[in-house]
Amino acid sequence: MAVDDVDGTLASMGPRLRAVRERHGTTLAAVSCATGISTSTLSRIETGRRKPTLEVLLHLSKEYGVSLDELAGTAPAPAAEPRAKAPLSFGDDKAVLPLTRYVGGLHAHKHVLPALEEPPARPRQVSHDGYEWLCVLYGRLWLALGDQDLILAPGDVAEFDTRTPHGLANTSPGNPVEYLIMFGPQGERLRPRTAPAADRGSRLPHRARAGREEQP
Repeated sequence: MAVDDVDGTLASMGPRLRAVRERHGTTLAAVSCATGISTSTLSRIETGRRKPTLEVLLHLSKEYGVSLDELAGTAPAPAAEPRAKAPLSFGDDKAVLPLTRYVGGLHAHKHVLPALEEPPARPRQVSHDGYEWLCVLYGRLWLALGDQDLILAPGDVAEFDTRTPHGLANTSPGNPVEYLIMFGPQGERLRPRTAPAADRGSRLPHRARAGREEQP
């Protein structure tokens, strides 16, 4: 394999490792505890700021239950799958349906939070590198963004730098909430091609911004 090919393979491993971790529904902190690799090292590898060593890849391969070929993207292409994919389930009963085959850059998921019998507590917040855009499809979604608490209704959109502490919860009594998420692990953002519509009222903020300024 040529030097350029090796560098390209190593550069693409960060986004691929993040995708594998997210499919397992685990956090950087949990992986760090299981492997002994520091959280900061894992974060730098996932965002492409550090190349993984063979020792690190062996630990992560074992932890995620995947081969080194899969992590390197050199495994044989899988057989064609039906278009409909079973959603992934997490410990909080959240269902996540991947909408894109993740190979780096922006990727999209549909999330469904189940109905609750009691009012939720304020969502637990996390922070990490990247940029996120979400749109509520059904129900009412609680977005705890830093010190802000936003209640988003169907059609409301929020975008924010994920280095800002953030958390989500269903706040629809007796109903689930469904929303779309597009995430750029290295700060990638959507690029609107039309001018934004004028603000049509202040009932609820339909868009939340935090972090990096808009690039020209």
